[in-house]
Amino acid sequence: MDTYTALLNRRTIHEYRDEPISEEAVQRALQAALRAPNHKLTNPWRFTRVGPRGRAELVRLGVELKAAKKGSLTDEQRDYYRQKFANPAELVVVSQVLDADPFRRREDYAAIACAVQNFLLSLWAEGIGSKWSTGGITTDERTYELLQIDADTEEIVGFLWAGVPAETPNPPRRPLEAVLRTTE
Repeated sequence: MDTYTALLNRRTIHEYRDEPISEEAVQRALQAALRAPNHKLTNPWRFTRVGPRGRAELVRLGVELKAAKKGSLTDEQRDYYRQKFANPAELVVVSQVLDADPFRRREDYAAIACAVQNFLLSLWAEGIGSKWSTGGITTDERTYELLQIDADTEEIVGFLWAGVPAETPNPPRRPLEAVLRTTE
C-alpha cells in the first residue's frame, strides 16, 4: 500500500479478530515510530510492550476502574470490559520523557504524536488495525507501577492497540473546504 492510500484509508479499529499479528510487523511499526520528526533529536518517546502477565493485570485493573467509575458492573458488563482490555493481540504503551522546559515538553509531545501516527500507518499498510487510546487506566498510578514507569520522569501518552480488524469503520470526515483558510 502506498503512503497516500494508507493516510487516506487508515481508521481507528475498535473490534478485532482473535488472531495474532506477526512480530516482524510490530518491529517494523516501532522502527517507523522512531523515524518521526523530532526537534533537537530529544527522542522523548519510550515504548513498553505489554506481555501476557501484564495484560492480565491491566485487564483486572481496567475492569476495577470501570466498576468504580460506574458504581458497579453487571456480570455481562464485566465480561464486556474484560474482553475489551484483553483484545486485540498487541498492546504497546507509549510514554514521554518529561523535559523540565515547558516549551520543549510541548515539542516532545508533538513528536510523540507523529511517532504514534507512523506506528499506526505502518501497521495499517500491512493490513493490521490499531487504536490509540487514553483514559483512566493510562493515568492510574497502579498502571505506572505495573509497567515500571517512573511517573516523576515519564508520562503515559496512550495505549496503542494492534490486531487483525474484525471490520473497518468508515466514519464521516469533514470536507477540506470546511477546515481550510487561504490568505493573501
